[in-house]
Amino acid sequence: MSHVIYPTTNFKAIEQLNIERGEGVYVYDNRGNRYLEGMAGLWCTALGYGHEEVIEIATTQMRKLTFSHMFGGKTHQPGIDLAEKLSALLPMDNAALFFGTSGSDANDTQIKLLRYYFDAIGKPEKYKIIARERSYHGVSVAAASLTGLPVNQQHFHLPIEALGILRTDHPHYYRSKLEGESEGEFVERIIDNLVELIELEGADSIAAFIAEPITGASGVIVPPPGYYEKLREVLDRYDILLWADEVITGFGRTGNDFGVTTMGMGRPDMMTLAKQLSSAYVPISAAAIRGDMYEAMVEQSAACGVFGHGYTYSGHPLGCAVALKVIEIFQRDNLFERAAQQGEYLQQQLATFADHPLVGEVRGRGLIGALELVADKTTGKPFADGSVGAKAQQFCQDNGLILRTVAGSSLAFCPPLIISREQIDEMIDKTRRALDLTLDFCQREQRLR
Repeated sequence: MSHVIYPTTNFKAIEQLNIERGEGVYVYDNRGNRYLEGMAGLWCTALGYGHEEVIEIATTQMRKLTFSHMFGGKTHQPGIDLAEKLSALLPMDNAALFFGTSGSDANDTQIKLLRYYFDAIGKPEKYKIIARERSYHGVSVAAASLTGLPVNQQHFHLPIEALGILRTDHPHYYRSKLEGESEGEFVERIIDNLVELIELEGADSIAAFIAEPITGASGVIVPPPGYYEKLREVLDRYDILLWADEVITGFGRTGNDFGVTTMGMGRPDMMTLAKQLSSAYVPISAAAIRGDMYEAMVEQSAACGVFGHGYTYSGHPLGCAVALKVIEIFQRDNLFERAAQQGEYLQQQLATFADHPLVGEVRGRGLIGALELVADKTTGKPFADGSVGAKAQQFCQDNGLILRTVAGSSLAFCPPLIISREQIDEMIDKTRRALDLTLDFCQREQRLR
């Protein structure tokens, strides 16, 4: 056993796959086995592995300026250029950007920006944040408090109440509908629950509502039609900011520039970015807020003498240079449009699993999707634990495909944006074999109802 404390890992099941190199949509282990990387790493390697232009710009930047910080009036051109590029690209009003290195730290930053902003405009009591059940927003202390997945909160004793985190319904119709309830009725019910929560807590105390346009780690939940339109109406009515966590759905993943576009969420007040921002070649994240929110903080920071938040690696020149090049490639090669075309094909192929005895629901948009495995296809009864999902994931890996089981028994798909139709076919074929092996396992072990 090595001395590494591994992230999001069962400490009794470490070091099972040693990835040695990658090329395009494939990775290779230290035994020479090839795997189609169906999860783009962790929802992030949009350009796949070994993209020479990105490697070249990283090498050039390292030779020119290996490091420079952004504290105390210092700056550098890659950071300025990236902020300008993103401000022009984001569906926000005159976005201002704060850079970090992960989605978790970006969401931490957003919490602090919210408090700083509402202090600046004389509303310090407006600090609470509504987050949904089964959401995922990171694993730092504050971000994990936003997250609504039990496994990310158990045993950590997080300060959820102290941070003012409120919880509302997740919009998963398949798993949470009442008997005989239509999608429209489901949406009305959970929106009514949200209104009740807001009025109970007092809208004057609530700063923002955070949402992944389409969720990732909680099972690739795609909210029903009408949900976001009704949600936005409620937030506008009660003067609550919309905070879009685009760490997974940003930069073409859903077949559009951002998930808010795909899901019809309008122009958010805040956006969190990471992962595909640099195609994961270098760690970088961004917390984006409306320009007027930033302007409101200027005099307050001057009165304090400094805006007292920042990381050593905020705006690292290497991360900024790589992100600029990745965005250039996205735009030059029309990768968002390509993701829409390939995503339509992927969704068609995933739909062919709807009749499989193990599959309760197929869901997704663009190049992100999931198959929810169930113990009883007729009733949708879930498996008692995640062991069947883990078995399916292992069968995929044994067949040369890396997928990830999330939310217990949902098999997630999130390939690089550069994936070809032929490679999608390969991914689907390998998945089909793995599911058939999983079905055999379930029948032998009497796991089905």
